[in-house]
Amino acid sequence: MKRIFNILCVIMLIAEIIPLYAKTAENNEVSAYILMEAKTGYIAEEYNSDTKMNVGYLVKLMTVLVVAEDIENGLYSLDDEITASESVTGTKGAVVWLSAGDKMTVGDLLKSVIIGNANDAAIVLAENSEGSIENFVMRMNSEAFELGLRDTVFCSPCGYYDENEYTTAHDMALICRELAKHDILTEYFRTWRDFVKSGQTELVNENTLARTYERHIGFKACHSEKSGYCIAEAGRNEKGTVYISVVLGAENEDISLGRARKLINRGFSDYKITATMFPNEMLHPLEVRNGTENFVETEIQRQDMLVLPVGVNELSSVAVIPEYINAPVKKGQKIGMASFYNGDILVCEIPITAKENVKELSFSWIFKKLLSELIK
Repeated sequence: MKRIFNILCVIMLIAEIIPLYAKTAENNEVSAYILMEAKTGYIAEEYNSDTKMNVGYLVKLMTVLVVAEDIENGLYSLDDEITASESVTGTKGAVVWLSAGDKMTVGDLLKSVIIGNANDAAIVLAENSEGSIENFVMRMNSEAFELGLRDTVFCSPCGYYDENEYTTAHDMALICRELAKHDILTEYFRTWRDFVKSGQTELVNENTLARTYERHIGFKACHSEKSGYCIAEAGRNEKGTVYISVVLGAENEDISLGRARKLINRGFSDYKITATMFPNEMLHPLEVRNGTENFVETEIQRQDMLVLPVGVNELSSVAVIPEYINAPVKKGQKIGMASFYNGDILVCEIPITAKENVKELSFSWIFKKLLSELIK
């Protein structure tokens, strides 16, 4: 009997060790990854997602984002022709063989960057946008900061290796969240093979998920000796939910593409999107002291969309508000907090605010009030 018990203990121990070993071995194949739900920004899974590293030509996704913003702001259109300057002469890496004086539409230049990874096309777009490469790189970094990218520094619109250039899987996912909002880019991101320059130059997308993954909606794959194999990928399911996966520093293309696809599929199968649905009926008027009103109505600032594991049935919520508040009170002023829990784990917090203004008591207000009562 004791022998059977020992055997069962060994089996149970092995059952615990094998998944842990498998996950460790899986992580050793890449430098970092992240799985993010696009609408909420919820991070479902991650590994070294805040580690700064070089991501090679994925940098072009920031270049594309800046150009897309210019187009949607009306600075130029996809049909506008741009003339290449002398800056394209001797461009290294992937190119569409532009020479100084050549003309190409903004649409074809974007196509060349997104599908063909063309460095000369990126240079032409950058100069057209900001007048010079230097000014464009400054804007890339400025807009990155505005997006909340605190672990990112760009040194070129192309992604040439520079020891001073770095970003993270998390920051790349945030860039992709913004790219997903620009419908003008969707067709390019979903194309695996195309042509420019009157059909003379073929473009083939290194991200073969554009051809093989039915849920694919973007973005880019690349590789280099310094960065390894990297990919930023997004997939949409039949409900319209979008997950973004970023995989950095993979050992080979199969690992890079396979992990990105696996992460997104896991997002759809293992997680669900739900609303907080906090009823304002749970909130009572809050006492106001030294105010022109004795109470103020309160409300939850907003209802949030949350991403939760499929097995979670219902969140518990707790409203924390003080016993009273001193006047003056401003409409929208934060008064308390609604906290949402999955068991003992805090999922999110949403402010509870005042629904109206309440002025502070003053001598003139008291005098007018008394006078009004006397007249009655």
